[in-house]
Amino acid sequence: MKFTQFLKSKGAIGAIFMGVFYAIAMLGIFLPGYAAIPGNVDKLPIAIVNDDAGAYGAKVADQLQENLPFKKIETDLTNNQALKDLKKNDLSLVVHIPKTFSTDMQNGKTSSSIDFTINEAGASVVSSTMKSVITEINNQLSQQFSQQTAQGVLMNFNVPEKQAAKLAEKIETAYVGNVVTINEVPGGMNNNMLPMFLTMAGYVGAMIGAMQLVGTFKSSRGKASKTRLFFYVQLTALLIAVVSSLLAAGVAYLVNKPSGDLFFGLLGQQILNYMVCFNFTATLIFLVGEGGMILNLPILLMQTLSNGATLTRDMMYLPYEWMSHISPMYYSVQAYFANLYGSISPGPYIWSMTAVGAIALLLNILIVAIVHKSSPAEKADSIDKVAKITV
Repeated sequence: MKFTQFLKSKGAIGAIFMGVFYAIAMLGIFLPGYAAIPGNVDKLPIAIVNDDAGAYGAKVADQLQENLPFKKIETDLTNNQALKDLKKNDLSLVVHIPKTFSTDMQNGKTSSSIDFTINEAGASVVSSTMKSVITEINNQLSQQFSQQTAQGVLMNFNVPEKQAAKLAEKIETAYVGNVVTINEVPGGMNNNMLPMFLTMAGYVGAMIGAMQLVGTFKSSRGKASKTRLFFYVQLTALLIAVVSSLLAAGVAYLVNKPSGDLFFGLLGQQILNYMVCFNFTATLIFLVGEGGMILNLPILLMQTLSNGATLTRDMMYLPYEWMSHISPMYYSVQAYFANLYGSISPGPYIWSMTAVGAIALLLNILIVAIVHKSSPAEKADSIDKVAKITV
């Protein structure tokens, strides 16, 4: 056999195609998607809450609105409302200027500083970006208020040494920004990425399982009715979901050591995640056969960016944002963040993921009923059953 003949074989052609296709798909999806960092940082929504009636608070609020690189800045929310939105990741940062800010600054007190609150239980880019923004804001405000305090204090060359030391300390600490973190994630990237890794483990396993089980469904036609075979496919997928989810949860607890009272919640979500992703990826395979697996690959790659672990919907370019609304990975990642580290219920995300799975299951039932015609053996079996009932 010559090398040119080998290259013309079905396996070699398939390998060449997949190598070229995967390279183009991966780079064509990842590079444009990650171009949103830091390009779309200005799309992140924040809130500035000014409870101070004095001149200092108003001045700081105005300066922040003018200088911060964000297009959407909420200024009409109460602090409680803003913090609730922050917990749901509807906001990325809450800046709160307290009631006594102007009075405290005039008196040289630092007990009432500006609070900058961020939520760590969300996209990793958001928390890291906001920490950098807060550092820059605090540096500028500290310098500004230190200068103003110095100008407002009587200074001369004859000030005694002890008094001069106190005066210098007062000027240096005229402003102190207070960074508040809610829903803190334990240190280590393994903790921050756990929601995505759990989701990816279920999704990739389900996608490969869908290819194999749908192949078994097709090769078993004629041995049982397509309805029974479809039921067997779903039942097998459920068994795999239970076993693989137990192992996935075990590894997660072995390495990350989350709270023990979360075990059954995580296990239940991982099983649901597998079943939803199984039917989501099986739809194309039921519809177009092995070619559905090729189409599933770019959909998988796209979801690794649109699942919300790295970018929020506000930062995503339009195609990735659209994908996040139908992506089981997005809802799974957000539910894990809420369950593992958040202070809100994962319920809305769980129900959204369930809805995606239900729609995918319904589509698979319709495809099997309409596209997959009954074999002669199945038709003969149906005729025999009708004849027996008639007799």
